[in-house]
Amino acid sequence: MTCHTQHSEAESAAQLIAERGLEGLGDAVSFLINEAMRLERERHLGVSPFERSPERRGYANGYKPKTVTSRVGALELAVPQVREGGFYPQSLDKGLRSERALKLALAEMYVTGVSTRKIARVTQELCGFDVSSSEICRCAAELDDELAAWRERPLGAYPYVVLDARYEKMRHGGSVVDCAVLLAMGVDADGQRELLGVSVALSEAEVHWRGFLSDLAARAAVFPSVPWQRCQFHLQQNASQYVPKKSLKARVAADIRAIFNAPDAVEAKRLLDRFVTAYETTAPDLAAWAETALPEGLTVFTLPEHQRKRMRTSNAVERVNKEIKRRTRVATLFPNEASCLRLVTAAVMEISED
Repeated sequence: MTCHTQHSEAESAAQLIAERGLEGLGDAVSFLINEAMRLERERHLGVSPFERSPERRGYANGYKPKTVTSRVGALELAVPQVREGGFYPQSLDKGLRSERALKLALAEMYVTGVSTRKIARVTQELCGFDVSSSEICRCAAELDDELAAWRERPLGAYPYVVLDARYEKMRHGGSVVDCAVLLAMGVDADGQRELLGVSVALSEAEVHWRGFLSDLAARAAVFPSVPWQRCQFHLQQNASQYVPKKSLKARVAADIRAIFNAPDAVEAKRLLDRFVTAYETTAPDLAAWAETALPEGLTVFTLPEHQRKRMRTSNAVERVNKEIKRRTRVATLFPNEASCLRLVTAAVMEISED
């Protein structure tokens, strides 16, 4: 009986296309989805229409009309209802995936700074139907509200805060400039990391950092009074530019690693003094740089030993920045600061949720 019914449904859909050609494709799809939903309700209830059975798990309650925009036009659907509630056809949910994908695409295009007029043209070319500028602006406003709520959410107390910056290309005043993206990550007493916020401005100047940190503090974030700790990995990279001979680079790198891997602050200071003395003659610029720069990477020795490994570098934030770069690479060039902030915030929110 079921096989005969499915065969009849297929014949009916084919008949619509045969009679009306491609213009009947939308009606044929609507017919098939409606039949799929009806059969799904029968399975949910455990009985066919008007059937009496002790296996019945509920009662049908008519249909609710719903219009869904798709690539084959507007689909007029009749969504089956049940009296007891708790039923929604999966066949319809699957059919709406393209609709959800379109909304995500519009949001993605919006956060990369594409104009509403261009988005409307793209949806017409790709999907076969129009999306008005007002609809796009409404979706964009909802997205902006969601992103702003994340950036302004209340914060707690963090024994450690890791800060980093990276740059994106942006148009400004008729030219292409670098736009600084600031990122803050907090580490709580249990060692759990949380992305606290992001900020975008034309410069990484002190005023940008001060404003960013003041905003975090205004959100009730409690920051500790912890001395400055520079990333040991970046310090080791920076040292290479002061090495006068290529043949010395491996030795210098090994000596700096020994300093950073020392068992305690006393031994690290002893190795640093020896390093400066050893290179005063053969690499005076390296020695002068090391004497002032490397101590900024030794503050980690004041922390409990089990926490030093995580806090000696900014690798955790670097991984986040790498993921942000993967997203922003699609945009290549942002039209303004707001556009860059939208995409970066959206990416960081997604990383936080993961």
